[in-house]
Amino acid sequence: MLQKDSKIIITGAAGFIGSCLAQFLTNNGFTNLIFVDDFSKESKKENFKNYDKNAMVDRDEYINNIAAYPAHYIIHLGARTDTTEMNYEVHRVLNLEYSKTIWKHCTKNKTRLIYASSAATYGGGEHGYNDDHAAVEKLKPLNPYGVSKQEFDQFVLATQASPPQWYGLKFFNVFGPNEYHKGRMASVIFHAYNQIKETGEMKLFRSHHPDFKNGEQMRDFVYVKDVLHVIYWLMNNTATNGIYNLGSGEARTFLDLVESVFNSLQIDENISFVDTPVDIRDKYQYFTEAKMDKLLSQGYSNSFYSLEGAIQEYVTEYLVNSKYF
Repeated sequence: MLQKDSKIIITGAAGFIGSCLAQFLTNNGFTNLIFVDDFSKESKKENFKNYDKNAMVDRDEYINNIAAYPAHYIIHLGARTDTTEMNYEVHRVLNLEYSKTIWKHCTKNKTRLIYASSAATYGGGEHGYNDDHAAVEKLKPLNPYGVSKQEFDQFVLATQASPPQWYGLKFFNVFGPNEYHKGRMASVIFHAYNQIKETGEMKLFRSHHPDFKNGEQMRDFVYVKDVLHVIYWLMNNTATNGIYNLGSGEARTFLDLVESVFNSLQIDENISFVDTPVDIRDKYQYFTEAKMDKLLSQGYSNSFYSLEGAIQEYVTEYLVNSKYF
């Protein structure tokens, strides 16, 4: 078990998952947290307004002087996560090279590491969603964001020297509190809530794939609180080093999701369909489902929220009140 005074660095600490993790660790009694991010963005200020200013480090300052920030554990969640950003160079610098520097630092200093990979590495799913390391080389992501995450996974697996304990987590479609700032990249649940509250209806993307009816595109949606529980378990247990899927393990349709939002708001369903935007249509994932056997085989036994239960809680306890985690 990690000691409560262990120094833990969280990159991406102003973002969605990072800010939830910071609060989660604080709630669990950790007292020596260092927060790394670009804290200049006004849209994220509510995520970090309670941070100790002395514990906040700009992301460029951190990576340029990483040796000045020793830690027991680094949880590297910082990344450019915009899947519509098609300039690969942006992702190469912020996702690939930044992560390599952290990996090398952790290896040299025997610092334990958890980093965020992504289900975007699976591309169209033609090779399945198995987190077996042997499958990684076959994957073909559909956008530069996924490519940068894939390339870091490949770097990690090809590098002989490694941190003493490391886990790469392939996040699937995470949703929950503290995603208010994400705009277009926020979860479908978030957009559905706001659209239904504003108009009384929800417009979903029409299917442009012959194997899927409108609204029956399927994704593995995972509640951010489940993500936090997995990260915390890995921090406090000794699983086999490696890359792990982190989803619910069950694909659900967008219709299931939106119906749950209507039910949570106690509003009659009113769903229609619009064309998927051309700029993402050819890069659109129609099915994702995390194979979770690998993590479960390591002894993780906490049950995951059901989609309906998670949406009910997210809508009624957070979105309705604009509440943060």
